[in-house]
Amino acid sequence: MTGIPFLREDDLSPGEAREVVPGVRRLLCGNPGPFTFRGTNTWIIGAGTVAVLDPGPADPRHTAAILRATAGERIARILVSHTHRDHSPGAAALRAASGAPTAGFGPHATPPGEGDEGGDHDFHPDETLADGAVVKGDGWRLRALHTPGHCANHLCFALEGTGVLFSADHVMSWSTSIVSPPDGDMADYMASLARVAGRDDRLLLPGHGPPLPEPAPFLAALLAHRREREARVLEALRGAGTATAAALVPAAYGPALDPRLAPAAARSLLAHLLKLAREGAVRREGDSFVAT
Repeated sequence: MTGIPFLREDDLSPGEAREVVPGVRRLLCGNPGPFTFRGTNTWIIGAGTVAVLDPGPADPRHTAAILRATAGERIARILVSHTHRDHSPGAAALRAASGAPTAGFGPHATPPGEGDEGGDHDFHPDETLADGAVVKGDGWRLRALHTPGHCANHLCFALEGTGVLFSADHVMSWSTSIVSPPDGDMADYMASLARVAGRDDRLLLPGHGPPLPEPAPFLAALLAHRREREARVLEALRGAGTATAAALVPAAYGPALDPRLAPAAARSLLAHLLKLAREGAVRREGDSFVAT
């Protein structure tokens, strides 16, 4: 598989706010895990009058850290990149404490009980942001980019005039993104990834992991990796005849896969197989697939 130059060195402590570029501070939530790395990044944009992007999970300690980091300032907007439970539930407590309205693409797209256990179904933004919507404050201007794939309502935010893109979980510096149906969609993800790769950003600020400078080679490697994974799963399916996504995980990922990530890997392969089925390369038969 194509090597991706992941960045996993990160010395930021949870609860510490650090300026990354002028007018942008990173605040790390203390919610480490196999899918969150060292924790969720909350971004504070501006000075004096600020926006807070991704207030994180429902964690009183992290909400308190956001309020400490913005003491003496006014939070004008609470932005949410997408409605997964490590990104959006903290918006409610921060809204109550600050009075700031929330903004995002919309509520979670997949209804409860339809296989998307990571979704935050309680978040309903005060303001909806369509693709291309602009949010601005004193000295800063953000443009929303709808980038579905990891999550149907996922937004990236471009800090206009700077070459900085808040890439949230669409592009992370430490790992590839989970694409889990039904809310995750591999065809959408690949299209969104190509859209971001076609930009000329100089710095990506992800939802997990450290900042990613000079992202063009990284994005090219991500695209190549996904294409190679898809080719590998199709080859494995042709060899198996008929198989479920879970049965194809060993062949597609190899022995180095962390066993804790095997269920997520199966969900990602399912996303690939559903994309291939729409393209006519495979046929679905119940929970199994067969190459055509």
